Amino acid sequence: MGATKTKDYSANQLTIAALAKALGHPARVAIIEHLIKTDSCICNDIVSELPLSQPTVSQHLRELKSAGIISGEIEGNTICYCIDVNAIQILKDYINALTSTLTNKKNTCC
Repeated sequence: MGATKTKDYSANQLTIAALAKALGHPARVAIIEHLIKTDSCICNDIVSELPLSQPTVSQHLRELKSAGIISGEIEGNTICYCIDVNAIQILKDYINALTSTLTNKKNTCC
């Protein structure tokens, strides 16, 4: 999306779009599920878990971190990643609001 077009959307809409975009690849979903299962890990742990090369995993981790879905701490020569609960809460609140609106609305189309 061009920088000039973002002014037409609310901050919340831009946040949701960035989070959704980061979740738009099955490898990133698998990484998130792995992080939740293990509670934290380093990049090499993820590489051994997924059928992806280390540079590919690193790129997906960068995308997730850039969107704010994960955070990472440097520990020696490795980086330990974890889920940012706030980002997940934002997604949850958004989906709950959509669900609530649809539940309360009598949908007569299609």
